[in-house]
Amino acid sequence: MTIRTIIVDDEKLAIQGLALRLEKFPDVEIIDTCSNGREAIRKIKTEKPDLVFLDIQMPGFDGFSVVKGVMEIEPPLIVFVTAYQEHAVRAFEANAVNYLMKPVDEDKLADTLERVRTRIAEKRGAEEAEKLKNVLAEVAPDAIEAMPDDGEGTARYEKLINIKDRGQIFRVDVDSIERIEAAGDYMCIYTADNSLILRETMKDLERRLDPRVFQRVHRSWIVNLNQVRQVKPHTNGECFLILESGADVKVSRSYRDVVARFVH
Repeated sequence: MTIRTIIVDDEKLAIQGLALRLEKFPDVEIIDTCSNGREAIRKIKTEKPDLVFLDIQMPGFDGFSVVKGVMEIEPPLIVFVTAYQEHAVRAFEANAVNYLMKPVDEDKLADTLERVRTRIAEKRGAEEAEKLKNVLAEVAPDAIEAMPDDGEGTARYEKLINIKDRGQIFRVDVDSIERIEAAGDYMCIYTADNSLILRETMKDLERRLDPRVFQRVHRSWIVNLNQVRQVKPHTNGECFLILESGADVKVSRSYRDVVARFVH
């Protein structure tokens, strides 16, 4: 993943100093620099960067004016860089990823970029989910009709599940679960780095999980739709879901419409 980046500052030395520090991060690509707010708005709209390091105190259009100036498009992630501590509150009110003081501390810069990577991954994950929905619509064109509304019912679903396995109790974050396999009255819970056995029926477990995220795709399988990265059509109207870990799960004909309807 490359983070396409623009640096905006009216001081040339400040731009050079930040660019030098960013050389240590191979996934950051500086695609342009700007010396004033008007130029920054124009470049952001045309270049559509992932990230902008934005000085606040600039003549004419300051950093906050730049943010307002790009609100008509999908704005990039913003990191404010300034010598003035009193702007911190306004920076976070503007939904900035972070606020860095000049001269930029390398550890704080590294932490900021980690936040940026997380935000970008979340955004791209949502975009992939939308593409997945379109593919599923082709696999099951008559199925993708009713999408569930976001409502207060979300709160009643489990966020953590306690699983007693091998004499220990594991507290498993539900979002980390990739897939669930039924084996009689036992469930095998798969996460990215573990597999655990839970004594519970598939029917009871389904009641505890948000159906917009966890869907039954086979009589023996539930999958986390947020972990799906690819759909491979198969014979007889079946298909395979390729998950983030590389595992594949077959979607039987009787469940493919359910998956198409609930993927989001």
